[in-house]
Amino acid sequence: MRIRPETLRLYAVTDRAWAEDEAALFRQIEAAVRGGAGMVQLREKRLDHDAFLEEARRFTALCRRLGAVSIINDQVEIALEAGADGVHVGQSDLEAGRARELLGPGKIIGVSAHSPEEARRARAAGADYLGCGAAFATGTKSDARPIPRETIQAVTAAADIPVVAIGGVNRGNILELKGLGLAGVAVVSGIFGQRNPEEAARELRALAEQL
Repeated sequence: MRIRPETLRLYAVTDRAWAEDEAALFRQIEAAVRGGAGMVQLREKRLDHDAFLEEARRFTALCRRLGAVSIINDQVEIALEAGADGVHVGQSDLEAGRARELLGPGKIIGVSAHSPEEARRARAAGADYLGCGAAFATGTKSDARPIPRETIQAVTAAADIPVVAIGGVNRGNILELKGLGLAGVAVVSGIFGQRNPEEAARELRALAEQL
């Protein structure tokens, strides 16, 4: 399934670190979408299957109501059972081709790519978009090291599908990514770690339009 680049202009990726409970997380998600996020990824590393599935179903319904695209991080089965729009997988997760077999042609598959070679492999396996990073130093993933701007540009040139930069993107550095061929940015703390996620998303969306 192809995805419009404008949907990826601002891609919100959740993190429980800034929400005291599930209700607060869902308020943040709604605020992010109202601020301009066209796609939201639900990322949960510590919930068991049943708890994640219940949350994913609620998340999918909320995104559908708000008109945003719902993506589940890593868990293809959860994405299928919850009826989400798609899944995002990393290089160490389920291979993109296998994810496509399980999800079928109608779902969105995003793949993390850190080099032109990974980008081409992901595209050949059926990926609809790529996440490239870390664009900047980030506290969200301790093992994510920033990659050169030249590498990001090489990734965007390597595959004819949209690419978003992820990792440490915020309002102070987003325009450093201008001219690299990106469709948009994926943002975690720059939205969910802010006092007013809707206002933060709105500002980031306006800046992302300049990329």
